[in-house]
Amino acid sequence: MFASLTSPDGLQGQAGEQDETACPEYGARLGTPMETVRYLADDALGGRFSGSAGERCAGEYIAAMFASLGLDPGGEDGYFQELPLASAAQPHAPPGRGRNVVAILRGSDPELRESTVVVGAHYDHLGLGEFGSTGEAGEIHNGADDNASGVAAVLAAARALRGGARPARSIVFVAFTGEELGLIGSAWYANHPAIPLEETVAMINLDMVGRLEGGEMIVYGMGTAPEWEEIVPAANSDIGIPLVWEEAGFGPSDHTSFYANDIPVLHFFTNVHADYHRHTDDAEKIDAPGLGRVARLTENVARALAERRERLAVIPGVGEREQRGGGYGAWLGTVPDFTPVDFGVLLAGVTEGSPAAGGGLARGDVLIGLGDYEVGDLQAFTDALAAHRPGDEIVLRYLRDGEEHEATVRLGDRADRPR
Repeated sequence: MFASLTSPDGLQGQAGEQDETACPEYGARLGTPMETVRYLADDALGGRFSGSAGERCAGEYIAAMFASLGLDPGGEDGYFQELPLASAAQPHAPPGRGRNVVAILRGSDPELRESTVVVGAHYDHLGLGEFGSTGEAGEIHNGADDNASGVAAVLAAARALRGGARPARSIVFVAFTGEELGLIGSAWYANHPAIPLEETVAMINLDMVGRLEGGEMIVYGMGTAPEWEEIVPAANSDIGIPLVWEEAGFGPSDHTSFYANDIPVLHFFTNVHADYHRHTDDAEKIDAPGLGRVARLTENVARALAERRERLAVIPGVGEREQRGGGYGAWLGTVPDFTPVDFGVLLAGVTEGSPAAGGGLARGDVLIGLGDYEVGDLQAFTDALAAHRPGDEIVLRYLRDGEEHEATVRLGDRADRPR
């Protein structure tokens, strides 16, 4: 079955198709987080591109797991919330429709059960990589870390929360479609919530949480409510994950759709790596024990929020909205590491054959200047790059081991970057 579903006429389909091809089989019982990762990141699902047959199979799997836990359906069609993918605002989105998968654990307190905590993760990925890949288009991009890992942690947290004492508040679990195409699913949910958005006290987003490997996990959104400084460390006290705090509430993942509506958010993230948005992001590279620890932290934070009688005091406007790069414009070839630094953009690496690689930049360097522009953070870098054109010759300034260096490079064209 798996071999036939990965053929050109099998499960993968084309963007926007809603093929009724049979999905790979799975057990009726929610298993370990790694069993979820292996199912969602199997070649048989063809990379889970939004609206594809493979993504629909992933959605069916997630709905079946919610049902196995006895969670209430939270969509208009059982667990499914159907939505259009293409719009004038999202020209890269495929035609047709996608589906969020929504489930509700009803709270036990008569007063608090009408309010909710949202715990979510996107389940779409890049399909064959024609849009958004940093590697080889035409290969299946399984997205084990991005974001089968986040979905697996959400399901594991749901299982733990369902199995213990029922929390006072309700908890809504959402697997979002269309994140890779511009937060389409989470934006739709924010306008069509299962429980009114004004009754949503916080949102926890899990996106790329499968590569902890004894390192640090970045927690974005710590500046969106003052109470996070107490809640998060307390929730982590029996787990001991090394945490790096980042204040920004806006970022290129689904929590942005909630923070834009003045809801406090957290985004758990174990950082980028060489397999990000490449066909090599496979299940065997996931850190299973680390993923289990992230799921436990998610459970602890969600339960603390659901038992808390007072609402969090939202702090709006922390961090700028990040604009996703398109397929055109100047190209440097740096891969940012999202670990916060005092000034500049820390590099997780550079793309082979890129202007940055030609200039000698490497993993661990901190970019601080691009042409006449200071690069204090990722937003400043985005703005500086946007101010130039392909073919411009510029001087890069960067720190390596604390010492400042310069490199002269000629910017490339994003449309011509290596695939």
